[in-house]
Amino acid sequence: QVQLVESGGGLVQAGGSLRLSCAASGSIRSIDGMGWYRQAPGKQREWVALIARDGNTNVADSLQGRFIISRDNAKNTVFLQMNSLKPEDTAVYYCAAGTRLWAVRTGTPDYWGQGTQVTVSS
Repeated sequence: QVQLVESGGGLVQAGGSLRLSCAASGSIRSIDGMGWYRQAPGKQREWVALIARDGNTNVADSLQGRFIISRDNAKNTVFLQMNSLKPEDTAVYYCAAGTRLWAVRTGTPDYWGQGTQVTVSS
């Protein structure tokens, strides 16, 4: 089992930045990929970013240039740096991890975090 704990969410004004953290613990040796999803009110959960075991990263096209995914391997932690935030970014952000990279990418990870609320005011 793997436990994912998110932190860093909160209230920020438009144009500001936040950095979300996701700390993984447990049987992490089998994890091949981690990523971030978000779900805004009235919208379907959407993929945000992905990072593979080898360090390769991908960010959703609409978020490229503003969002960056990274990791600290020593701390088993992934980050989501969110810059130039817009009210449309308001959502619950979820960390995900899985033994198969593609499963994380396509929304069927082995593990989900509880989510952290990000609210961007205008």
